[in-house]
Amino acid sequence: MEKTQMMVDSNGDNQNNNYDRMKELKSFDETKIGVRGLVDSGIKKIPKIFIFPPTDDADINKNLDSYSESSKEFSIPIIDLGDIKKGDDRKRKMIIDQVISSCEKYGFFQIVNHGVPKNLMDEMLEKARMVHEQPAEARASLYTRNRDKKSSYVSNFDLFQAPATTWRDTYYCRMAPVPPKPEEIPVFIRETITEYSVQMEKLCLELLELISEGLGLKQNYLKDMEFAKGWDFLCHYYPECPQPELTFGIQKHTDADFLTILLPDNHISGLQVLHKNQWVDIPPVHGALIVNIGDLFQASISFYDNILITNDRLKSVEHRVICNLEKPRMSVACFFNGTHLEPSTRKYGPIKELLTETDRPKYRETTICEYLTAHYGKGLDGESALTALFKL
Repeated sequence: MEKTQMMVDSNGDNQNNNYDRMKELKSFDETKIGVRGLVDSGIKKIPKIFIFPPTDDADINKNLDSYSESSKEFSIPIIDLGDIKKGDDRKRKMIIDQVISSCEKYGFFQIVNHGVPKNLMDEMLEKARMVHEQPAEARASLYTRNRDKKSSYVSNFDLFQAPATTWRDTYYCRMAPVPPKPEEIPVFIRETITEYSVQMEKLCLELLELISEGLGLKQNYLKDMEFAKGWDFLCHYYPECPQPELTFGIQKHTDADFLTILLPDNHISGLQVLHKNQWVDIPPVHGALIVNIGDLFQASISFYDNILITNDRLKSVEHRVICNLEKPRMSVACFFNGTHLEPSTRKYGPIKELLTETDRPKYRETTICEYLTAHYGKGLDGESALTALFKL
């Protein structure tokens, strides 16, 4: 805790002409107890490393003022999957049309009656919270920037790349294709995350079937491409922030995966989606899960041909998380990344069945590993690696 206080004191004066950002980043990182550690130390002002410079895009005050009103003007679709299992082909077609329309227009949608038990969802959020609120020494023992670790705790994966630090800590757990050893997962979340992982795989496979059909492909097309073979859990924790108008929980970004299934906090809003150049919020709906398309789906991988998948028909949409003054917020994101940890030199590009005679690929060929390496290397700087590095 002494290192944390030293870092806070040295950043207390934001007008300090001798400010050494790298020194302060290292000081914060060396505490190994994250943003939660700053809050526990009793800070009244956030350190300078967390302050975002004012820009037209990062007008936090403006968006906080309009935040509660945004959902009245727009809300992402809520899709009821309950009729899928009833064998009614007409209703199945209606649901598929809703899913594809949501992917094309918004890149985001919520699902209800999806088959994941509500009590398991509530338990997953609570156990993830326990990881972040355990004693500082226990958090520090998990803290690492080594991405080869399958179970770890860290604050800001891009701490040393991003233009500003965000107000969040993350527990990371890679559950497939090869999960961590049981003893590597904190004991109080071990059983719950394993059970929840089984549910996420099942749900992702169902969604891939619906999207395949909606794109006019065979039902198992995307599933056979092994999009759901590998997945990570990122359990994000956004502590209460004394100056939420100066920073973000996560700055604007797109997800660098195929598909994300997000379990949001039941009680606290914070997630915002960019729609028609306006930031709008996604209010939590108890029992609902939020699904969004990732970069690797927008410009993804074909198992059969060396061309990029949807060629921008499905959108990976920018989104962000704002902070709040009152209390911590949790979320559990399941990122489906395919087989990115397995060695492969195969390059991919758009599915030929989805191209017309006048279509041209919008992104250069790439491997999953190459794309994710680029994403993590550049950090969340407001532009996706897809646009910055792979667009033709």
